[in-house]
Amino acid sequence: MLKKSKKFLKVAAFALAGMVALTACSGENAKKEETEENKETTAQVEVKQQKTEGFEELSTEKLKENYEDSNWVLVDTRLNDSYNGWKLYGESRGGHIKGAVDFSANWLTVENDNKESILEEALEIKGIDKEKNIVLYDANGEESKVVAEYLKAKGYESLYVYDVDGWADDTSLPMEKYENYETIVPAKVVKNILDGKDVETFEPGTKVKMVEASWGGEELSYAKEGVGHIPTSFHINTDIIEPPTENPPMWMLASDEKLEQFAKDYGFTKDDTVIVTSEGQIAAYRVASVLKYMGVKDVRVLNGGLASWKSAGYEVEMESNKPVPVESFGAKIPLNEGVIDTLEETIEGLKNPEEFTLVDNRTWKEHIGEDTGYSYHDKAGRVPGSVFGYAGKTDSYSLDYYRNIDGTMRNKDEILALWAKSNIDTTKHLSFMCGSGWRVAEIYFYADTMGIPDIGIFSDGWIGWSNTEGLPTETGEPK
Repeated sequence: MLKKSKKFLKVAAFALAGMVALTACSGENAKKEETEENKETTAQVEVKQQKTEGFEELSTEKLKENYEDSNWVLVDTRLNDSYNGWKLYGESRGGHIKGAVDFSANWLTVENDNKESILEEALEIKGIDKEKNIVLYDANGEESKVVAEYLKAKGYESLYVYDVDGWADDTSLPMEKYENYETIVPAKVVKNILDGKDVETFEPGTKVKMVEASWGGEELSYAKEGVGHIPTSFHINTDIIEPPTENPPMWMLASDEKLEQFAKDYGFTKDDTVIVTSEGQIAAYRVASVLKYMGVKDVRVLNGGLASWKSAGYEVEMESNKPVPVESFGAKIPLNEGVIDTLEETIEGLKNPEEFTLVDNRTWKEHIGEDTGYSYHDKAGRVPGSVFGYAGKTDSYSLDYYRNIDGTMRNKDEILALWAKSNIDTTKHLSFMCGSGWRVAEIYFYADTMGIPDIGIFSDGWIGWSNTEGLPTETGEPK
């Protein structure tokens, strides 16, 4: 258990590093739906106009004239969930203006020792240059002003603000959203569900099961003082879906028979709608990927983890909730076996590189064999034929290349640009692998959100491969 404890300490350290400061900016300022009782008053409109004072407010006509000009950069300052496709502020259309990049005002609230260097890198990657005209848009008159003030302090001069409603209301103007944006859910949507409200992409009256996933007992995260969980959620110890072995020490996916018993014990059926959350969000994605493999109809994950819930200003719960067992899952598990690529399928796939790519989502040091990545695993190297697909910059629990500073999903264009550097062809079957399925579960969900059609998870990963006698491995920089 000592080595497993080290594993947990890494997970916990990563989770704490990703926590963000409590703020009402993202959730409490969201524009409410237009009803007679919450229409903007004259006073509210005046306040909104004052928010943009000092920055030119662009008209829709002016934006139409310039939004495709390379000297102009459109920046979406709303929560990244809005950029992905959710309508969180009462917009008539979800998603972002075609060609826009993202720089959320919420990022400026994050507590991180490397915050300024991370934000500077984001500005550079997104082409938000001082020499260009920068149009910052939102839907509440607040977030664009926050980012404008930040950029102004950094020496930016040509700054404009814009209300995206003017664009969204004109259906002739192009907006984009991710094909499966609903797969990763904003904190505000979860809150509305818990409050009994009907929300987009969920059928009215749908009963949603809230799940909190983490390694170990409830006291380590779920019921830990200062952490807690989202109200009504019950806890799943990841050891249940990946039972540990001792010789060698591994945490591999449980058999289909054990997963069927897990479903019964925790009350899951094939017809369920589930949202999975966690403090260290890779655990949530790991459990969600297994539920999807089993065949649960609708499995989603809270974008940004528990930190996004707290950042929105919502309360956590400390009381322990227990699942209600069921007699049957309702079908033979798995119903969605394509989620998981077995060891045998991976071996065969590597023989056919024209149609199959094994994407190694570990750190560069792990990929070239300088680091095993895990305290309990002593074999370093990679699977011959695998392609480096990025993960984190530090350790085996970080996913810097796939997340924004607030822990939310990085934008699609930037992820695809990363893959292009490694010549990863999204028309092939992409089989994502890491050490044992945690990191790639999150990347798998992001790829699905983006609409990448042919994807799977090599769940055994490097640990399973390198512990299998007779399988080849290699080290050093790829040729």
